[in-house]
Amino acid sequence: MSGKTSQRLFRARLERMTEQLKNDMMSGALAPGDFLPSESALAEQYGISNKSVRQGLDVLVGEGLIRKIPRVGNQVTETAKELQATVTLGINSSLERDMAMSELLASFSRKYPSVRVRTITIPGNSRQFVKEYAESPLLDAFIINHQYFQSMEESGLLSTLEPLTPAEGTYRVLEGGFTADGVLYGQPLLFSPLVLCYNKDHFLEAGLPEPDSSWTWNDCIGTARRLTRRRERYGFVFYVMSDNRWPAFLLQSGEAFARGPDGGCDIAGTGLLDGIRLCDAIIHDRDMFPSVLSESNDDIGRLFETGKVSMMLTSYMSLNELKHSDIRYDISTLPYGREPRTLTVAMAACIRKGSADKRAAKLLVDYLSSVEGQMLIRRQTIGIPAIKPAAEAEVGEGLNRPSRYDLFRDIWPTMRFHRDLNLTSEGLGKLWGLLKTYWSHLIDDETLCAQVRDQLSDHVRHRGAGPVR
Repeated sequence: MSGKTSQRLFRARLERMTEQLKNDMMSGALAPGDFLPSESALAEQYGISNKSVRQGLDVLVGEGLIRKIPRVGNQVTETAKELQATVTLGINSSLERDMAMSELLASFSRKYPSVRVRTITIPGNSRQFVKEYAESPLLDAFIINHQYFQSMEESGLLSTLEPLTPAEGTYRVLEGGFTADGVLYGQPLLFSPLVLCYNKDHFLEAGLPEPDSSWTWNDCIGTARRLTRRRERYGFVFYVMSDNRWPAFLLQSGEAFARGPDGGCDIAGTGLLDGIRLCDAIIHDRDMFPSVLSESNDDIGRLFETGKVSMMLTSYMSLNELKHSDIRYDISTLPYGREPRTLTVAMAACIRKGSADKRAAKLLVDYLSSVEGQMLIRRQTIGIPAIKPAAEAEVGEGLNRPSRYDLFRDIWPTMRFHRDLNLTSEGLGKLWGLLKTYWSHLIDDETLCAQVRDQLSDHVRHRGAGPVR
């Protein structure tokens, strides 16, 4: 080992020791009047010499956090009480449902009683969040999805975030959505691919085989029509207005938005346009799809739980609406068009670099991504924790979970993110505006393609000739 490498390793271990001792004081594990472990015990624990331990303890003495009592030991002082802190955490309104936020924060408070967590609800629109909250001193940390992260990256705001070390056991593919230039800025906490959820009793009554991974959209549409019963129930539904639903149809084209040789973005004759047309055909099929009753995710959940619809395109997170229900349901892979792909949504915690309580914010983020915190998510919700040991752990009864909960383990190769469409965050918003007009039948294919070329060409993330495949 070179001298420089050895020196870096020494500094890292020494810093880890002092930071852990401070965290123990902050959490109350080491209270004023308590004595630290002996110098020899600390040296063995952190793999450094007794001399190095003394150097680290001298730092804590200099900060007034401990006092050295000759021939007795190192005692925590009253000054350590000043390490107590308040962390303001920005969350969206669905996190209570998605990851049992109240129970998580209550568990954190029991473990670290000297850290008070205050929550603020952040806007549902990522561009509004970037404009009003990303640099705000009101927040010490926040939980966002990868679309919010993309907005921050494109707005040049990643420098406001604290670089993070990946939690052990995190699914690596999730880290990519919160990494820029090789630096992780968001600690993944949970994720979900879109899946097809179905009512088992409806299939049984109709004598139809349950969905499986071979299903195309034609299979889904044909079955949905057979399951529909006039004035009783519809066969299939999803929340059209959600940007965590409709992009799946475009991702299944196997293509992405790109500039042609002339610099324009042309989708005429592409799989992207085919995906847009397919979605249009589904949402306007009155023989299976209830348009008026699908105006919110809450509507979708209620329709399914009350037996008014047989199948829905949904996420693991939204399945939490069913966790205390009696309905017999299960999940299958998303039906596919050109390619078997599914949209995946991931959530991560970020720390604001300018936080006045950065150490306390890190303590919170570390807890949320720890095995303890992640197992609480696993036990109390149907969402998928971001670390493998928790996501794949066996849990007891108590919630109405799908028997095929482990489906996500088999479909990693099909999972895609919004960024795989190759549009900027603003461009995705512009695309949604165009699609609303198109799916309202106010413009035709030719006009849509012309407007995509006019409005999205400057919002393609990477140059290329023709659709990116």
